[in-house]
Amino acid sequence: MYEINVCAAFEAAHFIDGYAGKCSRLHGHNWQVEAIVRGHDLDKLGMLIDFKILKAELNKILDDFDHRYLNELETFARENPTAENLARKIFERLATSEIFHGTTKLFAVKVHESPNSCVTYYE
Repeated sequence: MYEINVCAAFEAAHFIDGYAGKCSRLHGHNWQVEAIVRGHDLDKLGMLIDFKILKAELNKILDDFDHRYLNELETFARENPTAENLARKIFERLATSEIFHGTTKLFAVKVHESPNSCVTYYE
């Protein structure tokens, strides 16, 4: 089994509705996102998946969040834009990408809202 990770970043603001604390106020993060892919089958070049292709696909998704107010997005119309919900939404979109083949699958998405706080979502 092979596992590869790519990292990307975006900046966005949000607040957590109903939270009893500072996070109930509008604030922003420099979000760091990791996509973790696992699989057994290497291509003819000896790669599980090209880092460049995986990162480009992740960046396409993150562009929808970059420099946005997450609470205003349709994606979060019925739930708070927490790091947990963000990780799940990114995972669900990335997992359906046509870049995956054979045993090569998205394993997890990790979202860091700060250097000391992150969440990992996997199915």
